[in-house]
Amino acid sequence: MTINTKKVMKNAWRITKDRGLTCLRIRVPGGHLPVKLLPLIQEIAEGFGNGVVHLTTRQGFEIPGIPFEQMAEINALLTPLLEELEIKLGVPMDQPALGYPSAGTRNVVACIGNKVCTNAVFDTTALAKDIEKIIYPNNPHVKIAVTGCPNDCVKVHMHDLGILGQVEPLYDAQRCIGCQACVKNCTKVSTGALSFVNYKVKRDASRCIGCGECVLKCPTAAWTRGGQYYRVVIMGRTGKKNPRLAAGFLEWAEREAVLKLCANLYDYIDKYIDRSLPKEHVGYILDRTGYPVFKEEMLKDVDLGPKATVAKFLDFAGYTYDKKVTF
Repeated sequence: MTINTKKVMKNAWRITKDRGLTCLRIRVPGGHLPVKLLPLIQEIAEGFGNGVVHLTTRQGFEIPGIPFEQMAEINALLTPLLEELEIKLGVPMDQPALGYPSAGTRNVVACIGNKVCTNAVFDTTALAKDIEKIIYPNNPHVKIAVTGCPNDCVKVHMHDLGILGQVEPLYDAQRCIGCQACVKNCTKVSTGALSFVNYKVKRDASRCIGCGECVLKCPTAAWTRGGQYYRVVIMGRTGKKNPRLAAGFLEWAEREAVLKLCANLYDYIDKYIDRSLPKEHVGYILDRTGYPVFKEEMLKDVDLGPKATVAKFLDFAGYTYDKKVTF
């Protein structure tokens, strides 16, 4: 069987080690899937694959063991799933279902958020779904992750764009009994932004990362959660060439600013990507154009809000290889 591998992969199918079989990728934006869709995944796995599914590192499903000649039939079956997850199909309703319209931009991953976790400061699923609507379908290789607090359970620091929840803690000195539970907890598990001065707690705003640990530990509600904000880190990556952790780009940004950044990222890629290459990772585009160009493009028409701060430069934690290394 002759196949166009590029077309197959763009349609969210894998080229596997078995020449006759492929593997279907199923996006699950924010890792949140209505259980009514599970029977369809089971139907595809049992009826066309080898009866198993793989839970991916990006919170999606992969269904292996599917013959290439059955891709069109399965693409048609996927329509209810794509519609339920509000994934743009890219074709008119009167045309045959074509399955996923692209696969380059990866599934947006998210921690479980404040619907369950006491540490999370916002609804991560809702933000992940809103981001998905902006960025998908798209072909550039981009990875975005959302986490509800600075604990970063979903490892946003290893993504092209990572979004962490921040909350502004508000202090009512009249309710404070001087127990210092907040100060001790901030020193133990966070950044040490709190101190006890003249029998009252002082907060160093330059050190506070908006984790909300002070609010969680206060027995008298002297600390409460104020405004909801976001910290954005950029250009983290794994891989062979130069893996590295993401660097801080924005702090105390508002929600609409974060969504606009996601849209601007694709404008930046489209403008500066090296089209002579089969694929260029966005992190290497930034390395080539430089941070000032990236910052200018990303902040176009973005209203950051009165509290936001932008990094003056990037300090990546990564490593590179010399062409010849002697040990």
